Amino acid sequence: MATLKLRIDNDALAEEFFDGTRMLGIVAPVKDYQFCWQLNQVLRFDFRISNDLEIQLSKKNRKYFFSIYKFKEGNTAVVHYLYNNQFDGEYLLPEFKHLDFLWLITGEEADDNMVSSLQQSIKAINGVQLVMELSTDKIKNKQHLIF
Repeated sequence: MATLKLRIDNDALAEEFFDGTRMLGIVAPVKDYQFCWQLNQVLRFDFRISNDLEIQLSKKNRKYFFSIYKFKEGNTAVVHYLYNNQFDGEYLLPEFKHLDFLWLITGEEADDNMVSSLQQSIKAINGVQLVMELSTDKIKNKQHLIF
């Protein structure tokens, strides 16, 4: 009797996960909880840590934990996720070592005006040095962002 082997198609999984999303990279050398507090104050968002979404990577016989904060806009399908890109000297996305945070917008197609306005608002926050839009095509380790 032949055995059936199932394989996960990581490329298809990533393509589906990132379909219709927009992503920002942020340089802000502050603690994640302080940054979220500032975002909540300035943007009137309600980012909260999502311990159930925390990403765990194993490298060099160690475990690394990357926190994720979540905010769902009321009366829409739009959800914002803020990933901490660093933990104890390791990076969630090593190809973007210069970035402290990754901001993913999903749920509905975010238009250019909304993303541009969001970028300007984030740039105005104390401690933020850079906000840039990231093309998901340039992300080598997409599977690290999928929860």
